[in-house]
Amino acid sequence: MLPATRESLRADLERLSLQPSMTVMVHSSLSTLGFVCGGAHTVVQALLDVIGPEGTLMMPTHSGDLSDPAEWGDPPVPETWWETIRATMPAFDATLTPTRSMGAIVECFRHVPGVRRSNHPTVSAAAVGPNATALVAGHELAFGLGESSPQARLYDLDGWVLLLGVSHANNTSLHLGEYRADWPDKPWTRHSSPVTIDGERRWVTYDDLEEGSADFHLIGADFAATGSETTGVVGAGTGRLCRARDIVDFGTRWIQDHRNQSSPPLDIR
Repeated sequence: MLPATRESLRADLERLSLQPSMTVMVHSSLSTLGFVCGGAHTVVQALLDVIGPEGTLMMPTHSGDLSDPAEWGDPPVPETWWETIRATMPAFDATLTPTRSMGAIVECFRHVPGVRRSNHPTVSAAAVGPNATALVAGHELAFGLGESSPQARLYDLDGWVLLLGVSHANNTSLHLGEYRADWPDKPWTRHSSPVTIDGERRWVTYDDLEEGSADFHLIGADFAATGSETTGVVGAGTGRLCRARDIVDFGTRWIQDHRNQSSPPLDIR
């Protein structure tokens, strides 16, 4: 197999039915695409090539380390460090704050000229294109993957979800389905992060859902069985493309039905 290139990836994405003018949120893993000549830079270029100047590209730019160290488990830190971290961790900065565990493609994408990033310390998203502002504006601190989220705006705009080398286990739009579903003992909680308010760094606490993704791969498998997504080869990996509304609505129903039977263990950020 030859290395993937900007041109070959563009052809793969077009065969997957990615089209000009689409508004699409991408979740990705560079390593699963095989050898890509130019790496993450090439993948970002190919995506922008296909959707064109009238399309809008969005990716999750999460920074889960801007959170209470008492909740950290991967890795944990000594309790004697907690107060120092809370006192000195830099406040979220949409330009400077790096992503955490999002991968090379996302970290490259957030440097594309004109990218807008939502103002959330842990679960931000970044977008570029005509719908970028509509997607990322108004992202509230509380309930970060709920109704004020870029994922909810993607749903409103009838946008698309593209998975590059990953499964629906990585699909952050399914968290919106969690917010919309109801099941026994739904785990509401509180988180805290450093943010800037009125020009000052503050450590703030806010309400949230203790999101879990342990059953997202099951949701993805059942969704695929409906025929509502397009799959195909992208590089050496698999691409999946579906409407955001389709997967969110399906996920909401699935979570409500299945977690009413037995709640799965949570995979906490």
